[in-house]
Amino acid sequence: MIDLFVSLNLWDGFMSVLSSMMQPLYWAVSGLLVFFHWVFTPLLGADSGWNWALAIVMLTVTIRTLLIPLFVKQINSARNMQLMQPKVAELQKKYGHDREKLGQETMKLYQEEGVNPMASCLPLLIQMPIFIALFRVLQGVADGHIRGTWLKNAPELVDSLQNATIFGARIAGTVFPITPFGATQVVGIILVIAMVGTFFVTQLQLQRKNMPPEALTGQAAQMQKMMLYFFPIIYAVSAVVVPIGVLLYWLTSNLWTMGQQGLLIRNNPAPNTPAYIDWEERMLAKGRDPEAIVLERAAKRRKNKTKEPLTSRLQKAAEGAGTSSTSTAETETEAPKIVRQQVTRQTVRTTEDGRRIVTRQSPKSQPRSSRKKK
Repeated sequence: MIDLFVSLNLWDGFMSVLSSMMQPLYWAVSGLLVFFHWVFTPLLGADSGWNWALAIVMLTVTIRTLLIPLFVKQINSARNMQLMQPKVAELQKKYGHDREKLGQETMKLYQEEGVNPMASCLPLLIQMPIFIALFRVLQGVADGHIRGTWLKNAPELVDSLQNATIFGARIAGTVFPITPFGATQVVGIILVIAMVGTFFVTQLQLQRKNMPPEALTGQAAQMQKMMLYFFPIIYAVSAVVVPIGVLLYWLTSNLWTMGQQGLLIRNNPAPNTPAYIDWEERMLAKGRDPEAIVLERAAKRRKNKTKEPLTSRLQKAAEGAGTSSTSTAETETEAPKIVRQQVTRQTVRTTEDGRRIVTRQSPKSQPRSSRKKK
């Protein structure tokens, strides 16, 4: 009994701390909800259900707009993690017997490539408390336990939200319990189907257009299939106890994610994917070099700005394969550096005795001795 009493006290203390931490989110969510309701009141009326529905939609748009930078990092991080899997597999083969060394080398690889594994989870971790706050605010309106300062200070708005309807469905109502079956259940089921459908299309779009073939095999493929088919089922089951207003938030957020991801896949696709082939053709049609764009983006992603440019290292590797007789010292001193989309351009030709001659197109980049001869 004493252990049970202590456990209950600890649980109550934890819930009290959690409630205190959620108060700022209740304040922000209720404030945005009341603000957008006030904005649409002259147009739709204070007690209109569509007023409250639009307020929830605009609340969602505001939150997702603020999260755009994090969303871009999430998509890029997830894509870069997929592209790095071959390198990670090589490290696992090399250091599989030493987990500490494997962890160090893996983190070093992430730092060199400018990849943050946690970036793919950050937007979801930030959205989850907001989602919970909106759920608790609307649930509080439904059961009379008001949360959020802006609603607590305006009882007339609480009454308006409690009685607000769209297509006859109460915004504060839920699909479950099903009895009595009415407009709330019908609208709720439609919203659940739409919400699950947008999530499914979003995941399918990502797998079919922006994933390389190697990411669709093995354990990674199993994870993707689980997200594609299993998560929508979880969504549907959990949505039946969620207020209609929260389902509106959820559906709007999924639509935003689908559109935002579509734009990102179109403009910045992962290499070796169908979306990349389409993007490459568009860039070539515009007279731009897709390879140069990719290298430029990779350079920006790297944290160590003092490292030798990727283009220079690739050029050295290509020349080393073609002129194996050239010594290492000559390679380091004479290796040309080709930087795309800049003024300086260099060409290399190899003489019969194996020496390489570098010809620069920019007069300013020529050696002083060459300029004096001219």
